[in-house]
This record gives sequence, C-alpha cells and structure tokens, in this order.
Amino acid sequence: MAPSVPSVPPVPSVPSPEVVTASASGTWLLGDLTVNRLGFGSMRLPQNGAAFADRTPSDRARALTVLRRAVELGVNHIDTAAFYFSPLRSANELINSALAPYADDLVITTKVGPGRDPSGAWVWATPEQLRGQVEENLRQLGRDHLDVVNLRLAGTQASASVAEHFGALAELRTAGLIRHLGISNTSPAQLAEAQGIAPVVCVQNAYGIESPAERHAFLRSCGDQGIAFVPFFAVAGTGREEGATGTVSEAVETVARRHGATPAQIRLAWTLHQGPHVLAIPGTGNPDHLVENVAAGALRLTAEDLALLAS
Repeated sequence: MAPSVPSVPPVPSVPSPEVVTASASGTWLLGDLTVNRLGFGSMRLPQNGAAFADRTPSDRARALTVLRRAVELGVNHIDTAAFYFSPLRSANELINSALAPYADDLVITTKVGPGRDPSGAWVWATPEQLRGQVEENLRQLGRDHLDVVNLRLAGTQASASVAEHFGALAELRTAGLIRHLGISNTSPAQLAEAQGIAPVVCVQNAYGIESPAERHAFLRSCGDQGIAFVPFFAVAGTGREEGATGTVSEAVETVARRHGATPAQIRLAWTLHQGPHVLAIPGTGNPDHLVENVAAGALRLTAEDLALLAS
C-alpha cells in the first residue's frame, strides 16, 4: 500500500527572515522511517572542488561543522557511500565523527555496487562482493545495521538484469544487516525486476529541470507505486560531479527574482514540487549554502512559476 500523501505545512512563498528548518519541506516514509523531504548529500564533503576529480582534501573542521549544522536545521536524511573519499577524507568517517551517537530519527542511506581502490580507480562488485561493501559501510559509520542501501548500477548496465545483485542484498536484509533496499541509476524494467525480489523503498536517479520526458514519467510512476524518488544532480544539472556550471536559464533567473531566492533554491523547490514522494539531497561543504538549501524547502512556487520553468 502506498504511503498517504504527507502534510506540508502552510508557509509563505518567500521564506521569512527566521532560520528555516528541513521540516518546512514536509515528510515521506522510507519504508517505516519518516524523513524530512529536504535532506543532505555527502558526496562533496571529502574533497574541494569537483567530486572524484579533485583529489584535494577538504577542511575537516568545516566538513564536521556542516554535518552538525545540517542536523540542527532538521535534516534527518543523509545520503552517503563508502566510495565517497579523498586521500585524507571519507564521507562515512566524517558522518561518524560529527554525528555519532546518532539521533534516533536520523536515517542514513548508502549505496553499494561501485568501489574505488586506494588510487581512486573504479571497480564494480560482483554479487558475492556486496556483503563486503555493506560491512565496510557498517564499520565506517559505526552502525550495527544500515537504514537504507541502494544498489547503484553503472551506466553500462542500463539493460542488464539486477536479479543476482539485488538478490544478494535481499539476503543481507533478511539477515538483519540492512533495513530497507533501494536502487540507483536504474530503469523501470530493472525496478520491476528488483521489486519481484524484495520491497524497494526508493529510486535514486539523475533528475532535474532539463530531464527528458521519460525521466519525468519514471518519477511519476514511482509515486504511483509509493516509492520515494530521490534525484541526484538536481542542482548541478548537466554539470553533474563538477557541480553547477554557473550558466542559469532565463526562466530560473526570472523565478528566482520573483521569490528573492537563488537559482539553486529554485531548482530545489522545483524538484520538491514534482510530487510528495520526491526527496532532495543537495550536497555542499559550505555552511552558508547549506542554510540556503534547507530554506528552499519552504519555497512554494506558483502555477505561473511552474509553467515558466516547464517552458
């Protein structure tokens, strides 16, 4: 049964001068775990500049400050992965150091499938190797179970069967190492195959204003099935791991001026307007940007705004 549509508190279109918390974005259920729809992605925390490409370690104290401030602002859904690391920094270790012992309502979502050797080169796990990746996440995070684990697929696996890999994770769920399962960078056919093996609580796919029609359709289909849709690169768009390119469309600029908001905030607000099952996980290593991202959850776009952005 699909979760009931979450209530979204009535707030002004433009956030008030007071600090806005993540609760303004409304809530959704990841399985039996309630999360605020505005969360936090940790991919950029371990390094400065572009994720994975820039190997310069981030400032540790600043990264810890960002994580603690996120929780203070009501963020209770953090996305991470063991392969988010730079030579001196690991996202999982930063999360552990900043937030453990964890609050009871904090949901940490991770992903397995990809891995990186010490040089940063990518490797992809076989079904038999997934347990080792799950156990590595458990060790780094200091947990005895993982709240949500996404099977992250490679771009070259767009039409591949997920049965063996997802089946291996389903066994770890039965064993109690994982509470809920998701799937990332996936297709409708792969989602259907995974659901035939074990319940799927979320889909993590690249998605944003520029996305083609089939991605919008997939998002709506997930909502019809009661599955959370968690976009990545919602702010970065075509910049992907490099981050936002700095080029902003005239439509986004216009709507941003109307609301006294930044273009990034408008992109996040638009993302959340795509359905009550849509969760946002913007990432940043900048404390000021963090506050702005969370505040985007309080923006209410008008029908005129949405029509302009759709154009």
